[in-house]
Amino acid sequence: MSSDTRHLNLNSFKSILYKESPVEIDDPTLQRVSRSFSFLEQFSRNKILYGVNTGFGPMAQYRVPETDRALLQYNLIRSHATGAGQPLAPEFARAALLARLNTLSLGHSGVHPSVITLMQELLNRDIIPLIFEHGGVGASGDLVQLAHLALVLIGEGEVFYKGARRNTAEIFEEEGLLPIQVEIREGLALINGTSVMSGIGIVNLFRARKLLDWSVKCSCAINELMRAYDDHLSLELNQTKLHEGQREIAAQMRAYLADSRLTRKRKEHLYTGENKESVFKEKVQEYYSIRCVPQILGPVLDTLNYVSQVLENEINSANDNPIVDVETEQVYHGGNFHGDYVSLEMDKLKIVVTKLTMLAERQLNYLLNPSLNGILPPFVNLSVLGFNFGMQGLQFTATSTTAESQTLSNPMYIHSIPNNNDNQDIVSMGTNAALLAAKVIENGFQVLSIELITICQAIDALECKDFVSSTTKDLYNTIRSVAPVYREDRPMYSEIEAVKNRLLNEEVS
Repeated sequence: MSSDTRHLNLNSFKSILYKESPVEIDDPTLQRVSRSFSFLEQFSRNKILYGVNTGFGPMAQYRVPETDRALLQYNLIRSHATGAGQPLAPEFARAALLARLNTLSLGHSGVHPSVITLMQELLNRDIIPLIFEHGGVGASGDLVQLAHLALVLIGEGEVFYKGARRNTAEIFEEEGLLPIQVEIREGLALINGTSVMSGIGIVNLFRARKLLDWSVKCSCAINELMRAYDDHLSLELNQTKLHEGQREIAAQMRAYLADSRLTRKRKEHLYTGENKESVFKEKVQEYYSIRCVPQILGPVLDTLNYVSQVLENEINSANDNPIVDVETEQVYHGGNFHGDYVSLEMDKLKIVVTKLTMLAERQLNYLLNPSLNGILPPFVNLSVLGFNFGMQGLQFTATSTTAESQTLSNPMYIHSIPNNNDNQDIVSMGTNAALLAAKVIENGFQVLSIELITICQAIDALECKDFVSSTTKDLYNTIRSVAPVYREDRPMYSEIEAVKNRLLNEEVS
């Protein structure tokens, strides 16, 4: 959180999120927050400011007496801590806490510095607020979910600590922490923003990038197994299309396949002038799931890059209301809490991840069906046909999971429902969009896990491990370390889960 740039990039966010680096708040940041607080304290003494001396939402028409201003903020936090459903995964909640800390550190919210220093302590001590998946509509921000975060800062509610769900007050006593004392508008500043949807969105982005790289590697392996011609990956062909994502995916595949002994050059087989067949035994062009990977995964990469830009902008923006501007000595009312930017990107993210998953499912089907691939036994069965079943059972799971993602990919962005006595008459549903995207991404890892197990089976069936690229050989060794060769029928659910966890947790290159 550099005081010079006032900008937290996603690489730094990732380092803090996964505890590789502590949160450090420098003196200029504290001074900036302190100036904002001091200005608001003085400015609000003889003026009507929303959420400082008025009610909230459609109740803003009611003045709140000076003597009740602090209690107003406590009432806001407690009344909105109404979340339901499953608790957010600690990774999501930690990301939300970090995102909220960063936006409050910009000095446009008028909070007391003790707010950001306590949030810093929670992150560095890995004390994670209990936040529920259901509640926010994504305009006025993530009100309900952020209320649960704020509840912890005032010493109430629950947290996850050392793997256990505990009472906040108990943990604060054990750790020697003191809750914040509400001064002016800490309640509103804490709950009025987009930090939960943004935090979930950033974790989604990290996972989706990892998923994309595994998908590229799967596609390379299948090109090798099918001894595909490599001109569909060529620089010359892909440079004629002006999309950066397509060009980058093709370049990655060329690099991954550079030392393969299986992919072929068209000029050495079909361009020699020696072929006299009337009906060609081998395919002149491969199926789309093999030949069109740069065109299919290119838009995925382009989308991830734009999602990254939007999310980084969002966590470095003031996204509550009203906005305190010390430079102009004014307080501005508006709607920076509205989560449409994040909501739309989460919908786009889940759509492209579903398409990636569909590609994996089609590639899997190609490997399993001998009528399509022409070289592998049915279901890549390495044992007795008819008596043993090979990958047949795994395909059902992949197909089912892909179908679920297709349904979940309907957009949340356009599903606004007015609420709050129609004060919030059009909302973003951004957190819902982020959570649905998270599910689609998890589904993608599940389907790719099944595809990867099957790719390893195919390598064993063709006895070509010594001929594949070094990238594919590493891929084979990674999967085989948790999913041994499948010959005799056995339950595979634990191995699918083990592969999925390996894909999620292993750094890819």
